[in-house]
Amino acid sequence: MNMNRLSALEGKISRSISPENLTGEKGKGGMCELADGTARLAARDLGRGWKVNPYIIIQPGETFTIADIEGSGIINHIWLTPTGRWRNTILRMYWDEQEQPSVECPIGDFFAMGWNEYAQLSSLAVCVNPGSAFNCYWPMPFRKRARMTLSNISSEPVTMYYQIDYCLCEVAADEAYFHAQFRRVNPLPYQEVYTILDGINGRGKYVGTYMAWGVHNKGWWGEGEIKFYMDGDRDFPTICGTGTEDYFCGSYNFEDPKTRANYVAFTTPYAGLHQVIAPDQLYNSQFRFGMYRWHITDPIYFEKDLRVTIQALGWREGGRYLPLQDDISSVAYWYQALPTAPFPRLPDKDYLEVI
Repeated sequence: MNMNRLSALEGKISRSISPENLTGEKGKGGMCELADGTARLAARDLGRGWKVNPYIIIQPGETFTIADIEGSGIINHIWLTPTGRWRNTILRMYWDEQEQPSVECPIGDFFAMGWNEYAQLSSLAVCVNPGSAFNCYWPMPFRKRARMTLSNISSEPVTMYYQIDYCLCEVAADEAYFHAQFRRVNPLPYQEVYTILDGINGRGKYVGTYMAWGVHNKGWWGEGEIKFYMDGDRDFPTICGTGTEDYFCGSYNFEDPKTRANYVAFTTPYAGLHQVIAPDQLYNSQFRFGMYRWHITDPIYFEKDLRVTIQALGWREGGRYLPLQDDISSVAYWYQALPTAPFPRLPDKDYLEVI
């Protein structure tokens, strides 16, 4: 939102979905009967209207529809705070009656929290605040219908507080649909590149990357280049980066430039190394990192197709690159016209597990 236009009356109607108003309808918030509420014991002395149903419980194997909006509009903000292991709750979003989701991602990774550990993150697109408050500000337009689900693939119930803020309005003809896709490879096969995104056809723009990177070797791990193959590129890309830390808007190994003795975590509006999980002296034997890069001011436009890869490179003796076999997960964020091409099959629970 341009602050210069904040005072404009734009012909939009505000709505919000939460467990206290599951449909987002006008004048329907806080109506849950005491006997039906998840917090009925806490509210038993006060009754209906007094925070009777502030959260949902998703049973093992259950898929819960957290939003189903008819008409034309834009989702502006999603807030939620989950329990359980975040890789075991899968977020999906469907636009305009599509059977194929345009978003399919473990809930933690979608909000740049792939390691099931909190790390404060302050950016324009995603904010993660104490204690585990996940916030998303990617605008998500739809023209006929917006549907959002959470699937619990664990063996334990999951408690979920959430709120989805949106407006009903006309959507401009040039507005594309929000997409996000998760991938993971552990370990990356020797001398193979990691694919962040592939199989994307049509016109659109790439707007962000999140990566959860677990190293399996000692030494520096981020010499690899990111590459964007677009509009017919085959063997060589149109856009080629110069190093992993360079792409995520850092430099020189993310080191403290004064001491060169440690990594320096940082979080900015557009990019960050917001999570550095250091080894301990027992079971957590390897470094793990969380990084994000939002292409908000510099989106990558494509007309026909897009593929995004990144190399995993360290150093070996003789000043030579070492192809790494690390634990790498990612979420790619982009906008495109429908239809959405089928995603690769999401890994099963054991392959998703943070181990």
